[in-house]
Amino acid sequence: MANLIVVCGPQAVGKMTVAECLRDKLRYNMMMNHDSLEVSDRIFGFATPAQKEFNAAFREKAFELAVKHGVDLIFTYVCAFEMQEERDYLNGLRDLFTSSGGNFYFVELRADLEERLSRNETPHRMERKASKRDVEWSRANLLSDAKNHRLNSGEGEVWFENHLKIDNTHLTPEEVANMVIETFGLIANDKEEREYRFGAS
Repeated sequence: MANLIVVCGPQAVGKMTVAECLRDKLRYNMMMNHDSLEVSDRIFGFATPAQKEFNAAFREKAFELAVKHGVDLIFTYVCAFEMQEERDYLNGLRDLFTSSGGNFYFVELRADLEERLSRNETPHRMERKASKRDVEWSRANLLSDAKNHRLNSGEGEVWFENHLKIDNTHLTPEEVANMVIETFGLIANDKEEREYRFGAS
């Protein structure tokens, strides 16, 4: 069986850094939403039909293999909460992992827009996400999505049994990761670093 932790929230809210802390504390494997986006964009171009299909297939196969091989996984995701297809997609992920005996945890991050705009230009973000190095485009995309989509759930709106909401405007990634682990009672895997952490020797 395999567990899935989805770290969700708007752009530059801190999903990647929180996920990295969870990865290192729990020894879970990790897939950022940008892992598939950067590869598919590089091969097929931005937002082309082939790119969208490849991106979806990349993620689908990764989830299937995690379940097949019992690999606990962390996945970062931006959700438009006003769209039913988003809920259907996340429900499908939940069902995929829980039907095999695993658990599904949904961590929703929220931060002030001013803080997100600041985080959007951090060196670590630029290093890990090539598409964000065009700061002007990235900032405009962040503001556009904030205007056109509901990127956090409403007050009292809970989608899943294990749905944790955290305002991390003034919290460090480690503080958030510790809150997630404590709330859900998560226990670290017994794995060598090279089995779960990209770039480990």
